[in-house]
Amino acid sequence: MPGLAVNVDHVATLREARKIILPDPVTAAAIVEMAGADGVVVHLREDRRHINDRDVRILRETVKTKLILEMAATEEMIGIALEIKPDVVTLVPEKREELTTEGGLNILLNKDVVSGSVRTLQEGGIPVSIFVDPDQSQISLAQEIHADFVEIHTGTYCDAQTEEKRAEAFDKIVTSMRLARELKLGINAGHGLGYQTIKSFKGVCEIDEFSIGHSIIARAVLVGLDRAVREMIALIKEL
Repeated sequence: MPGLAVNVDHVATLREARKIILPDPVTAAAIVEMAGADGVVVHLREDRRHINDRDVRILRETVKTKLILEMAATEEMIGIALEIKPDVVTLVPEKREELTTEGGLNILLNKDVVSGSVRTLQEGGIPVSIFVDPDQSQISLAQEIHADFVEIHTGTYCDAQTEEKRAEAFDKIVTSMRLARELKLGINAGHGLGYQTIKSFKGVCEIDEFSIGHSIIARAVLVGLDRAVREMIALIKEL
C-alpha cells in the first residue's frame, strides 16, 4: 500500500493571515501522525510566506515518522537542510508570484545546479527527491544525476476540465511512473490530489507514497484534521 505524507503548509497559511501564533503547523503535524500518516511535508519558501524557520526546527525535533522538506535548490536552503537534517529533501521550482508550485522542476534547464544540490545533500546524509512533471526525459535526467526519488506532478491531471484531457494526463503519469520504476527510482505522487482524484490510482502499483496537503487541510476545516487524514488513508488502502 502506498504511504501518505501530509503537507501542513496551509495550516501555517491560516496562521500568517493574521500574523499570530495559531493555528500551529507543529501541532497539526502531531495530529496527522497520530491519525496514521507516514510523514509530514513542509515547504520552506524563500519569502517565508507560510512555513518559517522556527517551524522547521521544531518539527525536526518533534516529528516521529518522517520529515520531508520541500525547498528550492539554492545555497541558503541547502545550508538550512544540512543543519536541520530532514529525512528527505524534495527539490521544487519556486517563483515568488505563484500561489503554489505550478509545475515540476525542469532539470534540463537547471542540470548543473540541481545535480550539485543533489550531490551536496546526499553527501550530508539526506536522501533527495525531485518534483518533476510526468515527462520521461525529466525522469531519465533525475536518474542520471543520482536522485533517490522523483515526485510526479499530478496537478495537470487533477485540474483537467475534460475527460479527454484527464485521460491524456493520467496516461502520462502512469507511463512516467513505469519508467521511474525501471530506473529504480523511488516514486511519490503529489499536487492537487483530493478525495475523488485519489481513486483513479487504483491498481497503479508503482507509487511508494502520496504527498497531499490542500485537500486534507480544506476538509479538516469541516470535519477535523484527525478525521480528514484517516479518511484519506482509508481511500489509499482501497487502491
